[in-house]
Parts: sequence; structure tokens; C-alpha cells
Amino acid sequence: MKIDLKKLNASAHASIPFDETIDLTDEKLYGAKPFQSPVHIKGVVSNESGVVRLAGSIETIYSTECARCLKPLEIPLSAESDMMLSDDPEAEEEDDLFVLTSDSVDPADVLVPALILQVQMTYLCKEDCKGLCPHCGADRNVTDCDCDKKQIDPRFAALRALLDSDKGE
Repeated sequence: MKIDLKKLNASAHASIPFDETIDLTDEKLYGAKPFQSPVHIKGVVSNESGVVRLAGSIETIYSTECARCLKPLEIPLSAESDMMLSDDPEAEEEDDLFVLTSDSVDPADVLVPALILQVQMTYLCKEDCKGLCPHCGADRNVTDCDCDKKQIDPRFAALRALLDSDKGE
């Protein structure tokens, strides 16, 4: 949804509210498409004595998996943003300034980056998740596997043999 900013410039204290659902199912992040749920944005674009400002919020469900056991997770995710809008192409990029390229603004262009900044690199299903066994792949949260806990990387087997020979002397 594009909001025409010409309507705001007509009055010193005009505002245009927005409330819509956007589709981010094709948005890729970390090699996956995690935004499979609807994304809801709402807020207002206002002219405050000649300063055009967009204030709004965005919320959705982030679909990912546990970084240790690969269990699917649904993480509620939300963000808020309060940005000044400027049509000056030479305006310095600041945290609270969005440079416009036309006479209209799409609130999603401002709010979606704020949402993506809220995404963490990894999520866990629970703080003490034990993960998967590196040898047999069993979920250690569900079952204990019989794998040898002290298995040695084959590349270090020669070093292990040297240590064992030192103990024999």
C-alpha cells in the first residue's frame, strides 16, 4: 500500500493511518523462507509542522528450527519504528531518517527492515536443549544413545596412541 505524501503536505498537522497485512512468504533470510505467517503492519504517517514522520509497528510469526536439535519453532516477532521521511537525496543516512525516492511511501519499506533487525542468528527450543548426538543423530532430549562419549576424531588417533604408550611405561 503506497501512501501519497502530497495529501500530507497540504496541511501542517495532517495524518494518514494505515493498517494492513502484507505477504513476505518469498522473503529469504539465512537461506530459508521464515515468514510463512501473515505480517501485520499498522501505524500513521503524519505531517508535524513540515516534518513528515512514519510511526508504526509490525508483527508476525517467525518459522525456524532449534539450533541444537532441529525441532521446528514458531517465534512471535514484532518491531516498532518511528522514522522521519525526507525527499532530499543527499540527506545523510541516520537511524531515524528514511530517504524517499518518490512522492509516496510504502510503510512496509520502512517497517520490514526493523522486523528483520529483530531476528536472532539462532533460536533454541529450550535453554538446556541437549541437541543431537554427533555420531548416531539421536535427539538427546528424548533418548540417551549408547554412543561412546569419548570417541576420538580419527585424525587424532595417532596422538592418542602416543599418549597410551606413555602411560604403559
